[in-house]
Order: sequence, then structure tokens, then C-alpha cells
Amino acid sequence: MTSIGAEGSTVTAPKVSRRRGWWRKNWISLAFIAPGIIWLLAIVVYPTIATIRFSFFNEAATKFVGLHNYASVFSTDSILTAFKNNIVWVLIFPFFVTFIGLMVAVLTERIRWATAFKAVIVMPIVFSTTASALVWRTVFDLNPHVGVVNAIEQTLSDWFRTPGAYPLNSSIGQTAASLASFNAQGGPNGTVISKSVVHPGGTVMIGMTRISAATLQTLGATTPVSPHKMSGGISGLVWNDFSPLQITNTTTIVSDEHGLPNLRLSLVSSKGLSVASTVTNSSGDFSFSHVARGSYHVEIQSSNFQNAFEGTFWLGSQSITPTNGLNQTAQSLLSVPLIDLAMIISYIWIWAGFAMVLIGAGLASLNREVLEAAEIDGATEWQKLRRVTIPMLAPVLTVVFVTMVINVLKVFDIILNMAPGSSQGPATTLALTIYNDGFTGGIHSGVASAVAVILFLLVVPIMYWNLKKIKG
Repeated sequence: MTSIGAEGSTVTAPKVSRRRGWWRKNWISLAFIAPGIIWLLAIVVYPTIATIRFSFFNEAATKFVGLHNYASVFSTDSILTAFKNNIVWVLIFPFFVTFIGLMVAVLTERIRWATAFKAVIVMPIVFSTTASALVWRTVFDLNPHVGVVNAIEQTLSDWFRTPGAYPLNSSIGQTAASLASFNAQGGPNGTVISKSVVHPGGTVMIGMTRISAATLQTLGATTPVSPHKMSGGISGLVWNDFSPLQITNTTTIVSDEHGLPNLRLSLVSSKGLSVASTVTNSSGDFSFSHVARGSYHVEIQSSNFQNAFEGTFWLGSQSITPTNGLNQTAQSLLSVPLIDLAMIISYIWIWAGFAMVLIGAGLASLNREVLEAAEIDGATEWQKLRRVTIPMLAPVLTVVFVTMVINVLKVFDIILNMAPGSSQGPATTLALTIYNDGFTGGIHSGVASAVAVILFLLVVPIMYWNLKKIKG
């Protein structure tokens, strides 16, 4: 027994000696690492453990409530909206940013000044997301004189749909028929038509009302003059039939009234066909010459009352998917606010350079002999890209795609800074919900912690898989 104990002592001694030797050898390295480890425990490990603990307690963290907070997460409409928005981001953003990064990386290999071009593409990622969000908030501004996107839309709209000189105020329910006064009535399809019938050689007068003084001043309206008969033609006058001096006089021209210039008119036959057209002058006078025999009405075209382009509220909460008639929960799950697309576009602008750099590095490491062999075999550029380049780049593309998925699961700052206050709720995500519920307004630490744990469980497995992919 004694010999066995002595033998055991002789075996244990070298182990203890080796351990002491390891500590003596590495204590300097450990001393350098210790501050980092302590800091990591303080800002990562402890908050993670504390968040998990708080997710099982009430808002004051004084009473254990079990899974109640997690049940609240999946029964609260605002949090369901955050889940839905995260899904929208995950389905759209990673695919498009990876695709754009691939296209730019491939194309920049074939152009001169590729380095300068790549520098321009990468530049947005250098700026803070907050600064980029504020820039894109201006780009999508509703006012066409401020927002570039609405300015382009206005230009295109004016090309295809010229605004009228007398746009209606739809906010007060104004219609073309409501502007009709003397010898005028509402016509079909938003027109105004003369009540009286006119024949060649005759005249017609049409009174309109509720025309703003600013519009008349802008158009350079002058004092109206009674029309004179013309042989073989029809002449007439359209004027603003309102005088502050003679409010009750709505049948004759008063000195302080004005003609209505720039009105597009049509001459309509008894069969309802437009046979001629003209435009009023500054005093509201017009004429149709060489008119065939028959009975006619003068019609003020509906295009005179078309509103100018009012802008698209890209930063608004209006849904691009139909949600009318759905209950609150269904709307939370199925609506896709327009601001989501605006923010995704701006986020692509920020991260496309990052995707291009990674994919470009992958392209540089490809075996050129394979590409040359495909070219010798007669493959077109598209065939080389689709059947050779992309399959060989699959590992890199996967890493970029998954990295972007992780990125948008945590998306926060661009929504906080780009979305107006009225759109914050419909555009919220899980990360923004954690911030709003946990740190602003009424503190709801239990629910916020539960959302944080769910987000943690969503991100960590993907991140772990992506790290293994990068290592491989």
C-alpha cells in the first residue's frame, strides 16, 4: 500500500509542476487579455444573462411571471407588426443587395477606372447610418422642390398628364359642376357644358364661379369683353361670374370681373361629337371658325380641372397591399407600408458596396483557367456568369447573403432616423421595439427583454452557421 501511494505521488508531482509552469509561462499574456475578458463579461455576458432573467419577471422585475411576457409578445399587434416588418426586410433586402453586389463586382472587372468606380460604390458605408438616413429622408421628401424622387415623378406626370389651369380643391369636395354659374351645367366625365344651344353666326356666354383670385392673377386674366357675332362661326366668352360690388348680379358682366384665360374648349354637335377645339385668350374670349350648319354646345374640357402632381408620400404608412376590411391583427400581419420599400432602397445603397467588395474578392480568387475553358467552348458572357462564375462563387454569395440576413434582423437606426413620427409604428422592427419598450416612454422591461431574447435566438444560430461557413 505504501509503495502504491508513493508511486501515485511520483505521478501527481509532474502534473502539478506542469500546471505551475504553464501559469508562469503565460501569466503575462493572461494579464494583457484580462481587461478584455472583464470588459466582455461586463458588456456582453452579464447583459445577456440579465435580459434572459428579466424576460421572466414583471415590468418592475419584482415578481416572477413565467412565460407571460412571451405570450404578450405574440398577442400584441404592434409587436406582430415588428415581426412582419422583419420578415419583409429578410425576404427583400438580402437578395437584392447580394444581386446588386454581384452585378457591380462583375461589371467593374470590365471597365476602365474600376478602382475609382468601386470607391464611389463603397463610399456610402463609410458614412454613419444616421447620416445616410437623413439624406434619404430628404431624397424621398413629399415636396417635389425638395425630394428628388418626387421631382422626377412630377416631371414624368406632367409629360403624360398636363395639369389644368384651374385645378379642383378635392379636400373640400369641389367638382367641375360646382364651378358652373350662368348658362353652364355639369357635363359628362367631369366637364362643364353650356345650357343654351348655339348655331353658326351666334354667340354664347358661360359664367363660372369660385375661381381663386390667385389663379386669375397667375394666368394674367383681364377684363372680359362681350363677344361679337362672326359669319360662319361661333364666338363666345367664359368669365368669372362673381363681383364683390354686385353679388346678386350673375347674368351680366361687371367691371371688376375677369375673363378666364387658357381654358381648353370643345364644340360639341347635337350627336355628342367634338367637332372643333380652341383655347380662351386673356379676357376669356374664344371663337370657332368655319362651323357647319347645326346645333352645338360649348364644352369646357375636364382637363382644365386636373390637379397637378401632388407627390407620393414615400415616408408614409399607407400599405401597398390591400388590407381594407381586415381586423387590426390581420392588418398588422399583412400590410406592407410604403416606407418599408423606401428604407430598403436606402439600405441597399448603404450596403451594396460591402457586398461588392466581398464578392469582388471572391471573383479575384477564381480559377481563370475554368473561365477561359468555358470561353473556348463557345460560352457567351451570360452563360459563363450563370453556369460557371455563380456556381464557383456560391460559398461567397452564401456568406454575403447570410451576413445581410443577420444585419436586417437587427436593423434599427435607419428606421429611427428616416421614418417620421407618424410612420414609426407601422415601420417598426424587433430592434426598434426593444428600444421603444425598454428605454422610452413607459418602461416595459419584461416585454422588451422577451423580444430581445427572441431576437437573440433568431440571430445566434444564423451567426454561428455563418462563422463556420467563413472558416470553411
